[in-house]
Amino acid sequence: MRELIGLLKFGSQSALWAAIINTVVAIIKTAAYLITGNVAMFAEMMHSFGDAANQFFVFIGSALSKKEPTERFPGGFGRLVNLVLLGAVLVVGVLAYETIVEGIHHISNAVHSEDWFWLNIGVLGTAAILEAFVLYKAMKEITEHLPKEQISGFKIIPMSYKHVKEAKPATKLVFLEDNVAVGGALLALVAIVISTYTPFHSATGYASIIIGVSLVIVVGRIFLDNAAGVLGVADLDLQARIGTKLMEHPHIQDIQDLHAIKEGDSLHIELRVEVDSAMTIEEADDIRDYIEEKLKENIKNVTDVIIEFDEDDGKATWTKPQER
Repeated sequence: MRELIGLLKFGSQSALWAAIINTVVAIIKTAAYLITGNVAMFAEMMHSFGDAANQFFVFIGSALSKKEPTERFPGGFGRLVNLVLLGAVLVVGVLAYETIVEGIHHISNAVHSEDWFWLNIGVLGTAAILEAFVLYKAMKEITEHLPKEQISGFKIIPMSYKHVKEAKPATKLVFLEDNVAVGGALLALVAIVISTYTPFHSATGYASIIIGVSLVIVVGRIFLDNAAGVLGVADLDLQARIGTKLMEHPHIQDIQDLHAIKEGDSLHIELRVEVDSAMTIEEADDIRDYIEEKLKENIKNVTDVIIEFDEDDGKATWTKPQER
């Protein structure tokens, strides 16, 4: 238990914030739905409960993935966060289905009502603001490795979307879910206004379906990303950048193999380089130290680097990234 508590400080902070805030928002929306019976509020309530559960599991999973390797699990626990996320998306998938079904039911049974209008507006407006705060926290985690001048002010918004592919699995989940959360709250708010003051009384039903479909898209994206993470997915762009840099070293003649494997939040790098056969062990060891130091210094979350040497065979194996 003491070890678990100690690991929690390494969990994704954006996921923890998201879990807490979404729990509060879900409780508020549940109260509003029970009072008003509004279907758009139901969709938002289901969405918030799904987000809260997901992000709590993500926080726990991201913390446990930092556990040190053991004799039984010498490869470490880096991929645990991917396994947790695969389980979490099932919850969101079920909630997305219920949201879509409820929306279809409302479209076929739409009625006009102005009751509790301002309560619905107030709840959804509050939810949008709170969800936007969580989204901002995720944006900060995505862009934390960038120079401050690139993410100052509103620049953080486009930069976070540009670099989301490089984000940790837990941060990416929070970012994607809260994009739907903020957009869904605003969409539900607009739908309530339209259904109240126009003849289009089924607007909230359509909003519910759109929110549900958006959740399905998030589920699909996160499932594919984390299924690949469980298997150990190669970061091809990173491999290309590493290879280009290594080939600039005067004593590295060629690269036979280079693999940068994502394991949860961590990166495992393996490479085999060709050097002059007359090189001494001491010189090769200096190159090994240089490569490992530069990789860990310039690339985030590198946990281990395995380097093998082979004599130069005179045949070029590595090609420039644009030629691969």
